[in-house]
Amino acid sequence: MEDIVQWQRIVALGGFVLATIFGYVASRANFCVMGAVSDVVNMQNWGRMRMTGLAIAVALLGTSVLSYNGTVDLGASIYLRPSVPWLSLLLGGALFGVGMTLAGGCANRNLIRLGAGSIRSLVVLVFMGISAYMTLKGLFGQWRATFLDPVSFNLEGLGMDRQSLGVILGGLLGFSGKNADLLLSLLLVVILVLLTFSDGRFRANKVQWIAGIFIGGLVALGWFWSGTIGFGEHPETMEMVFVGTNSRTIESFSFVGPIAFDLELLLLWTDESLRLTFGGAMALGVILGSFLHAKTSGAFRWEGFAGFGDLRDQLVGAVLMGFGGVTALGCTVGQGITGLSTLALGSFLAVLGIGIGSYLTLKWQLTRD
Repeated sequence: MEDIVQWQRIVALGGFVLATIFGYVASRANFCVMGAVSDVVNMQNWGRMRMTGLAIAVALLGTSVLSYNGTVDLGASIYLRPSVPWLSLLLGGALFGVGMTLAGGCANRNLIRLGAGSIRSLVVLVFMGISAYMTLKGLFGQWRATFLDPVSFNLEGLGMDRQSLGVILGGLLGFSGKNADLLLSLLLVVILVLLTFSDGRFRANKVQWIAGIFIGGLVALGWFWSGTIGFGEHPETMEMVFVGTNSRTIESFSFVGPIAFDLELLLLWTDESLRLTFGGAMALGVILGSFLHAKTSGAFRWEGFAGFGDLRDQLVGAVLMGFGGVTALGCTVGQGITGLSTLALGSFLAVLGIGIGSYLTLKWQLTRD
């Protein structure tokens, strides 16, 4: 038993280190997917969106190489299951998009703000975590499991064992799914890199494009750590298992569910069956990385709520992010970068929902103001 606990600690420590780097870099570059959408809608400024696109390209390249050479088994991840709960993905994504816009930032952004001194973000994260836990195991979870998740289609009926776009296209065109995944990944990487670097202002902004490379690379390293260091033979059962992750399988960066499990750990601290997990350690690492940047750059500032209206919007947004993030199987990072790096059809649906929800809410805020 002690061997398993030590193994879990090593997996969690790796996630914590990777996320600390992520938090520092994201804070330094002002990385925020919600902010990127807002920049485009309100100011027609594509800088942060290009940074996000570059992060996706690098994550996709690294992840596809790891999968193609057999280093990690992405087919075991929650993203590539053959069943596609399309209603949950679209609706959950849309509600997350609405929530992150009302709250002024997604889960990742609020972790970064907390590290820089935002008490407001602490309140948002707590309410988001409670809502997420209710969606995993509580009242919201009953609604999700009863009304949303059953509305799905299963690709196994078409002879496909996963929902990767490469496998789907390969099956339709008669190509090997593995080769089709790699070719499609390389094509998308080339397109994304060309689009992101087509703008001279972005090329001149070294902070943004270096941050995009770092963030995408860290997502690929997350897959590597949980899929290799966190995968092996159980010392008691002799079965090949994943340890140290909430999903009991391979994971990389995602924050909504892990924050809920961090709250569970704090509430049930004496329950010896609970451990700090890979994802939970990542949430804490982002806070530390942001704190280190804020302190070294002089940007650390205590921040509260501007007024009742701000508090109301933040709390409503937090609850919607918790429900939407779990229902859509991820947030702007969990689906928008990590999920997309697997080419999962569901990730594209979730990201579409997030984009629509955020865009419509931004437009509504403009009319309200």
